Amino acid sequence: MAMSSGVVGLAVGWGLAAAAAAAGVAGLAEVRATPNAADPAVAAGEEAERRGEAGRPRGRVVELQAGRFGHYRARAEVNGTAVDVLLDSGASVVVLCYDDAERAGLKARAQDYTQRVSTANGQTRVAPVLLDRLSIGDITVHHVEAAVGEPGKLTQSLLGMSFLGRLQRVDMRAGVLILQE
Repeated sequence: MAMSSGVVGLAVGWGLAAAAAAAGVAGLAEVRATPNAADPAVAAGEEAERRGEAGRPRGRVVELQAGRFGHYRARAEVNGTAVDVLLDSGASVVVLCYDDAERAGLKARAQDYTQRVSTANGQTRVAPVLLDRLSIGDITVHHVEAAVGEPGKLTQSLLGMSFLGRLQRVDMRAGVLILQE
């Protein structure tokens, strides 16, 4: 009997946590939906809307369709070399698998692997590098912090926040990821 009351207590606790989280998300959506008229960006947007320019994007835009399991993949160019990447907003920096890095002209030596990182597959070492340029479609970002994974430790290059964080907009809607420079 004590076991079942513990399970019920646990279920009630999780139910309360879920309700609190849902209320927080609803409140956040309400806050985001209420523009601040004193905000210069809101005022500029309202002025652009009056002039009929509101729908015109400022900067280059790339749209990516979600793939299997909802992941977003893209063909990037790293220093002019084509590299397939998985977009990963949980990665602090762009991380190239060893083979992709070599093809892009980045030669990491054993002594270059000076940083330890935690991944979904455990801890590993990476070699910090600076990419001259990284492009996806018409969007190009210069001087991007990145890392090269140890040989055999990473099979897929990751497009992390050192690239994504330098864009004007990263937005996900109905299975489409919108990147705007």
